[in-house]
Amino acid sequence: MSNIRIYKDLSANAIFFENANGVQFMNSLQAKPSVDGSKIDISDLAKQIDLVSDISHSDFINRDGVTYEQISINNGHEGTNIDVINELNSVFQDAGTPTGEIPTITSPLVINNVQGSIINYELTADYGVGYEWNLSQVSGITTVNGNVRKIIGGSSLGVGSYNIPVKAINYNGEDSRTIVLNVAAPTFANTKSVQFNNQDYLGANAALLDSTLGRSGNGSGSGDAWSIAFWFKAGTSVNNNQTIFYFGANDVSNGNHIKITYQGGVSNGRNINFKYGSNFNYLNLITPLSSVPQNSWCHVIITYDGGTTGSSSGSVNDYYSRFKIYIDGNQQTTLNFNINYGNSTSLSGQNLRVGRYNTGNYMCNSCKIDELATWDSDQSSNVFDIYNSGSPFDLSTLTDKPNHWWRMGDGDTYPLLQDSGTEANCIFQMYNMTLANIVNDVPLYFSSV
Repeated sequence: MSNIRIYKDLSANAIFFENANGVQFMNSLQAKPSVDGSKIDISDLAKQIDLVSDISHSDFINRDGVTYEQISINNGHEGTNIDVINELNSVFQDAGTPTGEIPTITSPLVINNVQGSIINYELTADYGVGYEWNLSQVSGITTVNGNVRKIIGGSSLGVGSYNIPVKAINYNGEDSRTIVLNVAAPTFANTKSVQFNNQDYLGANAALLDSTLGRSGNGSGSGDAWSIAFWFKAGTSVNNNQTIFYFGANDVSNGNHIKITYQGGVSNGRNINFKYGSNFNYLNLITPLSSVPQNSWCHVIITYDGGTTGSSSGSVNDYYSRFKIYIDGNQQTTLNFNINYGNSTSLSGQNLRVGRYNTGNYMCNSCKIDELATWDSDQSSNVFDIYNSGSPFDLSTLTDKPNHWWRMGDGDTYPLLQDSGTEANCIFQMYNMTLANIVNDVPLYFSSV
């Protein structure tokens, strides 16, 4: 039999009791002779059970490892079985709450934690001896081995609030409370983007964006408005027709669609080219030469106010004015073109792609996209909030939250990119790509802490 350590713990106002089964803090103990009188039993009077039975009197030690047999001898006795029983009972009688106090839990009744983090909490109480937890509703949380007052774990819990019933007990009574564990979403961090090389692109169910980017006719007003925002880092290709974003008809010759491209040419490019319409009826707005920087990130927002976009030569300037392009928070003065005075038809989603047009025009040579978002409203008045002085941030904290928002790697599992917008139903799939296309190159690491 290994030694049993027993002593009065002043901080707990209880008896520290440790054997092969672990540590307990308790009161209302009594040492007594075993049935044949040759050894010692120790009983918990409150629970009416024997903690240990038939233990040799030489196996009981104090805090410092001194046997109670030796303590008895030091006190002028012989160190017999009965002498050790008397020594133990003198310790037991000095513990507890002789004036009858019941326990009072003193530790906080609210635990605030962040999803993915491990909690480390200790339950304390005045006059507490025993401690009980009901952890049945909080998977992954357990008491600490050797200290039942402490719990640890909880990193797998989802965002929300959890109730944990607890008790502090002594032989005079108990204090029962409920601890509320609040698990919050982690603070925002932007650590990933998606890199595109030749033939790489993203595809998704375009119909899911009809209510955001589509329309039923020639622009009825604010109900048809939309906005598209993203961070973009140009690659090294000088190709002038690299598709960043494409939404709309499969038949691009005759069907209405949205096309945003990067023109990479050195002499007449490094800018954003936006086309609205079909190949035979469209409006074209192009940002100034070199408005897209080399070798660094920029933020692009394109807005549409929902108004009419075509059919009359006398109104073509009005049609252009429906759209605005912002780069790094600044509205661009665009070079404007049209074919057949714009487009007056409806627009619905048959194709939704990032990095590819209907049959080609891929982004090239390490172009990167981050934090792509769409709104079913004109966000011109909120451009500065969305751009946020050049720091990507949690778009769900905006008053006007995006309907669709793709983090481009953060929180995603290859080959799928999740939708974090309010509708949260449109998932991009990565085509011709590998996990290595999710890279650590981002506009700026920013934490809301």
